[in-house]
Amino acid sequence: MTGRTVIRGGLVITASDEIHADVLIEDGRIAALAATGTPAAEAFTAERTIDATGKYVIPGGVDAHTHMELPFGGTFASDTFETGTRAAAWGGTTTIVDFAVQSVGHSLREGLDAWHAKAEGNCAIDYGFHMIVSDVNQETLKEMDLLVEEGVTSFKQFMAYPGVFYSDDGQILRAMQRSAENGGLIMMHAENGIAIDVLVEQALARGETDPRYHGEVRKALLEAEATHRAIKLAQVAGAPLYVVHVSAMEAVAELARARDEGLPVFGETCPQYLFLSTDNLAEPDFEGSKYVCSTPLRPKEHQAKLWQGLRTNDLQVVSTDHCPFCFVGQKELGRGDFSKIPNGLPGVENRMDLLHQAVVDGHISRRRWIEIACATPARMFGMYPKKGTITPGADADVVIYDPAAEQIVSAETHHMNVDYSAYEGKRLTGRVETVLSRGVPVITEREYTGHAGHGVYTPRSTCQYLN
Repeated sequence: MTGRTVIRGGLVITASDEIHADVLIEDGRIAALAATGTPAAEAFTAERTIDATGKYVIPGGVDAHTHMELPFGGTFASDTFETGTRAAAWGGTTTIVDFAVQSVGHSLREGLDAWHAKAEGNCAIDYGFHMIVSDVNQETLKEMDLLVEEGVTSFKQFMAYPGVFYSDDGQILRAMQRSAENGGLIMMHAENGIAIDVLVEQALARGETDPRYHGEVRKALLEAEATHRAIKLAQVAGAPLYVVHVSAMEAVAELARARDEGLPVFGETCPQYLFLSTDNLAEPDFEGSKYVCSTPLRPKEHQAKLWQGLRTNDLQVVSTDHCPFCFVGQKELGRGDFSKIPNGLPGVENRMDLLHQAVVDGHISRRRWIEIACATPARMFGMYPKKGTITPGADADVVIYDPAAEQIVSAETHHMNVDYSAYEGKRLTGRVETVLSRGVPVITEREYTGHAGHGVYTPRSTCQYLN
């Protein structure tokens, strides 16, 4: 292993504490913390010393929603596990949880094995898997039990995309009933896909083909309706529920109501919904296609309600739903028909910085930044305190963060394998300087020093918010 490292003089920020402390790392784990300048800290000895004076020392980010190499709409997400995890590291994220896909007619095991094959030996940082369940039947339900036992403890279902990933209410209920028994967590893409398909067909028939119509047909009310229905089905099944990529204020209201009733219902949003809007979808010359994702970007007034939800804990997690498609040759598949634009945005490299900007802008506190980006996703998906915090025994996934550095986001300087940035030209305060993954420097003072294959597969326990 890497021997001992000591990080001196930084402000250590976790979800619960801020303390000027030195951090001792040994054999890939946090060995000890001691207040800077105290005899205990002075006694730390190590082969490598990192000076973090004037910097933050934070846990590596946990991005619980990525799609590397995802097949979608006749093409593939443009980031491989190698390029995507390297970009994640550049952005201060040290763990991703990606989605293995079950194809209709195939077993969960086949899908999971295929994703293991894509990722193994290629990742710069640690990774786990959720399982997309596209075909609920008796065999699938039995397989869910086996997957939970081996550390794949969450299952994603879709109320959207009929003919691809879609599950009907009966299939959803059966999967929820199973997860109520085996301890798994159902993750839901909550949009009424059957109704949306009608609106898509009608819009195209009227000649409304531009990217902005993608946002208009995928109505906020249909996100709210599906969110409500998912909550009620989970309540009937006695199961917990995690709603992914919440974008509409009406959906936040449904989550808030359920949580007020004491239900184990959780919600995630993404940076694109916090920082972008339908104004981007309406950009001319097909530029709007760069911002096509589902759930779609909403009018700007939704942003305030999402920030409020993050402050009140009606939304608990910010993940990226990183699913990049190049503008040239991929997004362009939908010229003349918005329904053929591959759905997804690049973002795995930008999340930690965008959320730090939210601290600067006064939307959230520093500790809440770490909570929604590191600690809660780790707890939600059974990886805490190994991941998501800085405490003795935790993996030494640590970021030295310069809160004063300024940067301009651009496709020219990012490391994601995609030909545009969703945040092109945006000025941000704060930047990752050095990143350790299990004690190994993968970014060293703004240079990539990691390698494919350092990242290891991380089996997960069940959701740590449930008894």
